[in-house]
Amino acid sequence: MTTRILIADDDVSIRRLLCRILEEHSDWQVCGAVANGQNAVMRVADLNPDVVILDLAMPQMNGLQAAQEISARFPLLPLLLLTVQEVSSELMKAAQKAGFSGAVSKSTGAEVVKAVEALLRERSFFTLSRSGLPGLTR
Repeated sequence: MTTRILIADDDVSIRRLLCRILEEHSDWQVCGAVANGQNAVMRVADLNPDVVILDLAMPQMNGLQAAQEISARFPLLPLLLLTVQEVSSELMKAAQKAGFSGAVSKSTGAEVVKAVEALLRERSFFTLSRSGLPGLTR
């Protein structure tokens, strides 16, 4: 069965890169790629993704705001926060409160793949800046 992934990032080059990286996984398909959180919220019901990846800083509606709306309507849908900054413990707490199951820095595509794999196994995946190691929890 194919895993459907929705990406929301305001940078078109990041969206393209994520599509390429994620679709290298034979069972994954990017079902949508949008430029802001508002469009992500609107598209979730239409596209029925298995995972949503949201950039933190986007116009119209940032990733935290979009996650709050998505998780209120689809509480079991795994959400991954993607950010250019390092993931601090404060950002991790804010992300969890908004409904995210994971957060990673954009600095490496491999971390995004690992995070999506963890979320699909119903695990959290937060890469904290202090340790530099992924924090896996059940």
